[in-house]
Amino acid sequence: MKIICIGRNYAEHAKELNNPVPSQPVVFMKPPSALLVNNKPFYYPEFTQDLHHEVEVVLKIGKNGRHVQPEFAGDYIEEIGLGIDFTARDLQSELKAKGKPWELAKGFDGSAVLGSFVPTSQVNLNAIEFELKKNGAVVQKGNTKDMLFSFEAIIVFVSQYFKLQMGDLIYTGTPPGVGPVQIGDRLEGFLHLRSEVRPMFVCEVK
Repeated sequence: MKIICIGRNYAEHAKELNNPVPSQPVVFMKPPSALLVNNKPFYYPEFTQDLHHEVEVVLKIGKNGRHVQPEFAGDYIEEIGLGIDFTARDLQSELKAKGKPWELAKGFDGSAVLGSFVPTSQVNLNAIEFELKKNGAVVQKGNTKDMLFSFEAIIVFVSQYFKLQMGDLIYTGTPPGVGPVQIGDRLEGFLHLRSEVRPMFVCEVK
């Protein structure tokens, strides 16, 4: 099982971090040990003083494939979920300044919060609304129609380099509004379905 992540997939998020808007998907990976499931608490790591939340729609891949063609890309999406890409922003900035990879700032244990999943039939795949609340207040709100690269485009691009396999997860990028979390914060993710707004995860920061 791979955890594939897409960076800077919302133009406004790229701008808020003073990053250029990409012309193709920015891809990085997290190891399986990064997964934090079943609403387990997240323990603030000692190597950062500036931990940020990044809420993201997550795709669960339902079949194996490589070099997927655009007309078939949607068939690879089995379910839709919601998660958080926790980022040690201070460490990431230090690594970027030195021209080094981001993994230490992105792939640490527990950095990939993952909530529940819903069938694709329960959402409008072209315009999924989602939001993150911190201590009861909305801090991030997004819609996948604003992504620079659609689900299908991501699948086509990624499958040129990595064979997609059943159970792989793709974190599809975060909308603007990322910000710091502190010990004691409560983070809640919500997905707008066709018939309801559903809570997808709760994450307590310890």
